[in-house]
Amino acid sequence: MRTTLLRRAAVTTTALGLALTTAPAVAQAGTTASFTNAPVRVTVTVQGPDGLLFQKKVFTWGHDVTTTTGGTHKCDGTNGSAHATKVPTPTAALDHAAKRNGFTWDGTWYASFDDFSVDTVKGVSGGGSAYWSISVNGTPTPVGGCQFEIENGDQVAFTWTSF
Repeated sequence: MRTTLLRRAAVTTTALGLALTTAPAVAQAGTTASFTNAPVRVTVTVQGPDGLLFQKKVFTWGHDVTTTTGGTHKCDGTNGSAHATKVPTPTAALDHAAKRNGFTWDGTWYASFDDFSVDTVKGVSGGGSAYWSISVNGTPTPVGGCQFEIENGDQVAFTWTSF
């Protein structure tokens, strides 16, 4: 009986030791994989019809965005089922840039696109003859600004573009 107790104690101690040494690695791997909306540092540029309106590096991540015209809506890459998990987006980057640097922007929410259309930045409106185009690293985004994923070091540009 004493031998059986010693074996049980040895097996339990070994199992516990293995569990404790592997648990942190498993927990850490799981945490890294599940957090895809990690903040990224990007350069946001706003180019108006008469020149540069804003350019600065900002930290950003996908988040709920509120505009006067459009109201509050998610802007985290899950819009339009573009991504399964939240990711940083160009429009979220513009929103962070505006909040942290004292300027405003406004946009209309289009439920059919599950996205904002940027209408005005720093008081400059597209009006009926222009619109705010969005590009990342010099390439126009193929989807809306709340659907496109941006990455650390990206160049995010909002450019007043005439028709």
